[in-house]
Amino acid sequence: MKKPEIIVVTAAYGTQQVAELGGQAALLPIIKDAGADGVEIRRELFSDTELTQLHALGHSIRQHQLSASYSVPEALWLEDGTLNPRLAQYLQEAEQLGAQRLKLALGYFVDLSDRQLVEVLATSGVTLVVENDQTPASKLAPMLQFFHRACDAALPLDMTFDMGNWLWTGEDALQAAAQLSRYVSYIHVKAAVPHGDSFRAIALDDADDQWRTLLNALPADAPRGIEFPLQGDDLRAVTRHYVDLLRAV
Repeated sequence: MKKPEIIVVTAAYGTQQVAELGGQAALLPIIKDAGADGVEIRRELFSDTELTQLHALGHSIRQHQLSASYSVPEALWLEDGTLNPRLAQYLQEAEQLGAQRLKLALGYFVDLSDRQLVEVLATSGVTLVVENDQTPASKLAPMLQFFHRACDAALPLDMTFDMGNWLWTGEDALQAAAQLSRYVSYIHVKAAVPHGDSFRAIALDDADDQWRTLLNALPADAPRGIEFPLQGDDLRAVTRHYVDLLRAV
């Protein structure tokens, strides 16, 4: 069986370190040299100037022979239940990067009674992947409701399954995997531990083996995104270690 694609999420290096290295474009040689297949670009890490240079970044990603994913820290559905009015803009930004997928959180889904989402998705060749984030809006019940209805409506979208975020919503990740795996086309690999009254993500070498069990409960061919901390004196070596680890699981 073909090995799953391994993607490095730029945010795994930390906001400060990304800035010190010169922005997300400066990470591409590190990610490529580490043997990864792709990069997830984070909108929240862009300066205003960098947001006007998406074509150039997309060109650099292609030069490094990496696939691209694009993450926007917003929800698909707003608090009043309406569709995010900037979805079309974000899909266009993803296209400028040459991204295969655009990731947003679910947000406050109510229903699919109008065809606005269908119409917006029809304008783009980028796949929308909806993630379970760390808010109550992404608990298992609303996620199931949304994907059941999206499937019934034959919407061209999938799920990003964030392995760690179920801790923040207080739910069983294995149960979520059992019920949602049919919709999953992208995985955010993350382990976390209690931290104060919340949780914090940790490197896989510092975690128990529960992440392996959970990863094996998800589609084996889904790309695996590294979204846990990548830290150390030699970022290439650290990144390669985890790229190799995830490719072997």
